[in-house]
Amino acid sequence: MSASAPIPPDGRVTERSSWRRGRAVAGGVLLLMGVVLLPLSLAATWARAELTETDSYVASVAPLAGNTAVQDAVVDDVTDGVMAHVRLDGLLDAVPRAERPALRRHFTRGLREFVAARVRQVVTGRGFPAMWNGVHRAAHRTLDGSLTTSGRSPVTLDLTPVVERVRRQLSHNGLGLDLVRRVPRAGVEIVLLKAPDVPRIRAVYRVVHTAALLLPPAAVLCLAGGLLLARHRRRALICTGLGCAAAAALLAVALALVRGRALDALPAVISRPAAGAYADALAGSLLTGVWLLAGAGALTAVLAAAGPPTARALLARRLARAAAGP
Repeated sequence: MSASAPIPPDGRVTERSSWRRGRAVAGGVLLLMGVVLLPLSLAATWARAELTETDSYVASVAPLAGNTAVQDAVVDDVTDGVMAHVRLDGLLDAVPRAERPALRRHFTRGLREFVAARVRQVVTGRGFPAMWNGVHRAAHRTLDGSLTTSGRSPVTLDLTPVVERVRRQLSHNGLGLDLVRRVPRAGVEIVLLKAPDVPRIRAVYRVVHTAALLLPPAAVLCLAGGLLLARHRRRALICTGLGCAAAAALLAVALALVRGRALDALPAVISRPAAGAYADALAGSLLTGVWLLAGAGALTAVLAAAGPPTARALLARRLARAAAGP
């Protein structure tokens, strides 16, 4: 019998192979958990920032001041608020009773066009972006207070600054009509969150707040632990990169589906183009992060696949050329 290393008992071989197998399984589970938690942590962090950071929210919606669909929606809402307080009864006293309905419709249509034109001048004016940011800052502060307290106050977008500017526009209407006193002094409000919905949104906020604190470190720890336990780290890194890219792409698809269903569920009185612009503005930073994650995952997989073996082959080739001489 030739001299050779002693053969360990079968029990030791089985124990070592079982430990390696368990290590590989644990590493794979941790990597899978990290791949799933990474896009979820990104979404939770985004939601927490939009719900609690007023400056971040205002920065997201600020470009909407120049969006045509949003401007049209604001013009319609403010015009409706103004026209609801306009009364033409005194102007039709000298008109025969039988002719009043038709004349009232004619006057109302013409007056609405006139008011809408004045409102559009305000909405498309140079001072509108500042008013837009101001009303959204106030609305977000109300939202922040509703989420962090036990109250049930609704969250509204108060367009009073726009209405006050319209009042000044109408004070020089040139029609000889007293329209200024007919404009509502209380302004026009767009309800963003109804009072009965506040407790449900508060519960969602608490879950998001906790998830934003716990998920990012959990995802990093899972990925790091999985790579440390993996027997073939290069292969594990390739799979992890591809998994992160796929998870990010799935999150992007889910966001698109949620956006479509949410817009389909809106009441008919809400402008769908304006709501879509809002949704795109709010989710813009999240989608940017999602596609950055997808790109980073794909790049990681490519670099890992073309990594050390290729580098070693290139180095060996250069050394061989150097040894061969000129």
